[in-house]
Amino acid sequence: MKRLHFLSNSTIFSLHYSLILQQVHKLPQGIVYTLLFTAFSIPTTANGIDITNQIYSPLNHPIGKPLNVRPVREEADRLLRLGRQQYASGSLDKTIESGLQALEIYHSLGDMNAQGLTYDLLAGAYLQLGNFKDAEDAIRRRLGIARDNKDFKNQIFGLNNLATLLLQKGEPQAAGETIQDALVIARNLNDIQGQGLSLSNLSLVYIRLGDYNQAVKLAETALFFRRQTGNVIGEINTLNNLGDSYLMVGDYENTIAAYGTAMRLAKMNSYRPDQLRAIDGLVTAHSAVARYERCLELLEERLVIAKFLNSPNEELKYFVSSGQLYEKIRDYPKARNFYQQALSLARKLNDIKQEAKLMHIINELKGS
Repeated sequence: MKRLHFLSNSTIFSLHYSLILQQVHKLPQGIVYTLLFTAFSIPTTANGIDITNQIYSPLNHPIGKPLNVRPVREEADRLLRLGRQQYASGSLDKTIESGLQALEIYHSLGDMNAQGLTYDLLAGAYLQLGNFKDAEDAIRRRLGIARDNKDFKNQIFGLNNLATLLLQKGEPQAAGETIQDALVIARNLNDIQGQGLSLSNLSLVYIRLGDYNQAVKLAETALFFRRQTGNVIGEINTLNNLGDSYLMVGDYENTIAAYGTAMRLAKMNSYRPDQLRAIDGLVTAHSAVARYERCLELLEERLVIAKFLNSPNEELKYFVSSGQLYEKIRDYPKARNFYQQALSLARKLNDIKQEAKLMHIINELKGS
């Protein structure tokens, strides 16, 4: 597969060498990042979208607004906080509903900064739903606001968001070049958060391009930055990216360590979509080394989370993964049972593509 050329081996070496020279205070690995809401202070920051999902810093109230504006502003802030909570729990349609209501109020108030924060949230939700058209509109509007305001920090995040879209559209080369632009700005600003985000996203670009060793280096470096910021969900995302990278090079010990830490942090902080991603990675890794009992435990945990989220799509993944596991250990009756349950659910979801795949698998297993 074609190698990405915008980040050379010498650049990676220099980056690792510079990290050794830096004297930084590293936060404990398991620290819980608490979101603080301060009344009547100006919202100033936002986070970019990881190629995985990411939560944004909470929005607060402005100083100096007339008294009669405050209730309106407070409602917009409440809606945005609600949208972030809904995003964290995987309720994407509700996230968009809350975000659009908040955006309308911020637009009426003429608050461009708050509009930018809301576009960040909407873009993340649209991307998760695969709605590239609305996602790109939100991302470009957010990036435009940052450029108009000469807001370099939020340009970093806007560029990462745009790269997210490009990657999901199947354009990894363009995505990598866009992230590289963000990384240049982050380095010039000595922005630890921006460097961690950009390097983490860049590691996934290299996975898509098939350069797995480079992906490992980038994810390891990103984790170094991420652990300095206290952004737990950012750390979780990077750990999952690192797990993906280790998995691709067949380093199952480090794969399990990375996904395992991600799963524990996600569980501790109730970031369930990230927990599901870590579980899926762990199932793959443990299966590769024939730890099937552990796989079954993890899959049962996945089912509990899927039911909690009231997500039929996540339940479908549970049935399919369970069928695949039992097929691998040659327990064909149990494999067929799980595939049949998956087929029934796929039909309810009108997932024609998955239904066709399952019917083919079940037919193949009939003689087993």
